[in-house]
Amino acid sequence: MKKLSFILALIACVHFSFAQSILKRDPEIDAMVKEINADTLKANMYKLVSFGTRNTLSTQGNPTRGVGAARQWILSRFKDYAKQSDGRLSAFIDTVTYLPDGKRVDRPIILGNVVATLKGTDPNDHRLFIMSGHMDNMRTNVMDSVGDAPGADDDGSGTVAVMECARIMSKHKFPATIIFVTVAGEEQGLIGAYYMAKKAKKENWAIEAVLNNDIMGSNNSNETNIIENTKLRVFSEGLSVTDTGKAALQIRSLGLENDGRSRQLARYIKEIAERYIDNMQVVMVYRNDRFLRGGDHTPYVENGFAAVRFTEMNENYTRQHKDVHTENGINYGDLPEHIDFEYLRKNSGVNLSNLANLAKAPAMPEEVKIDVKNLSNTSYLYWKAPKTGVVKGYYILMRETTSPVWQKKLYTESLDIRLPYSKDNYFFAVQSVNESGNESLPVIPAVGR
Repeated sequence: MKKLSFILALIACVHFSFAQSILKRDPEIDAMVKEINADTLKANMYKLVSFGTRNTLSTQGNPTRGVGAARQWILSRFKDYAKQSDGRLSAFIDTVTYLPDGKRVDRPIILGNVVATLKGTDPNDHRLFIMSGHMDNMRTNVMDSVGDAPGADDDGSGTVAVMECARIMSKHKFPATIIFVTVAGEEQGLIGAYYMAKKAKKENWAIEAVLNNDIMGSNNSNETNIIENTKLRVFSEGLSVTDTGKAALQIRSLGLENDGRSRQLARYIKEIAERYIDNMQVVMVYRNDRFLRGGDHTPYVENGFAAVRFTEMNENYTRQHKDVHTENGINYGDLPEHIDFEYLRKNSGVNLSNLANLAKAPAMPEEVKIDVKNLSNTSYLYWKAPKTGVVKGYYILMRETTSPVWQKKLYTESLDIRLPYSKDNYFFAVQSVNESGNESLPVIPAVGR
């Protein structure tokens, strides 16, 4: 009896071991993630704070103070990174004259976003992936453009993360193009991001993903006093503004309210980030942003692009939008001393791993469909090869209708597959994948016959 029990236990252990998922990291991406340096992030953060204020309305003519000096310094760093890119990285300040709006801009200003573009190596691949953070900041009074405002976490953290990813990734080649941008005007009403998003829509940029980083470097909260540096929130909207008319009717008919492009991007981010970043959990939040608040990803969402926001797990409101002072024993102000640079390093890695995996991957498969000609307890999916990229095969993703994330990942090198699972009980998607294991964003199948 003891021998039989031992054999059964051994069989159970073998079965369990074969049931585990094996995570394979792309060595190039893994090396890039490991190159992210907390000391470099810290040095850049203190340099940003040294400009005194980066309020969008602050001086632009002073070489050492104000938003003008800050953006010129950021541009100089991007240009330094360009020297190691073999001509692939270029940078400039994209400016526009912004007139008083009766809200948070009381005089004409030159609004300037610092943009660094890492050109893709495939001339036929027009895909764009954007990483964003906002360089500007504010005091308690958003119209105060004179007083000091450190803006370390909001949003020096996002700005230096963008810079660090540009520094590292500019030394590597990707088929698709990556844009690193530090925008102005976030605190004045997202005006820098609106300018860029509207320009992208007007010029038909092929943006597949926008990763916006805002308040991502502090590990603790006020009031609850929670300390947490192993979790990062990703905010994503479930539906798109383009989901109207027949598209909206189909979404309701197929139950796809939780499968908009931004929500799919958030699922992808969680999988890739947790593949490459040790001791990190990406927590999906089913909102476009925090409760009744907004960020620079919103203009992209409103213009029909897939965009998400990264924010630290626990915000500390004694430091956001506060003048530096001490009151009732509490130190107020967004100072760099409050930043956890190891946490910021990991959060930067979440961005880098996803940008690299997306830009290395083939394009998404075309015309993905699921057959509904007959009632059946199997599901038949078929598709066409992507327009660009060298494809080795395809992943078929599956999840139960109540699951927030994909639960199964099946591989095939065919352009169709029949699964012994009912389409009534599961959602499916298809990804392209290349030889090095970089997968595209998933495509939900349309109805086919």
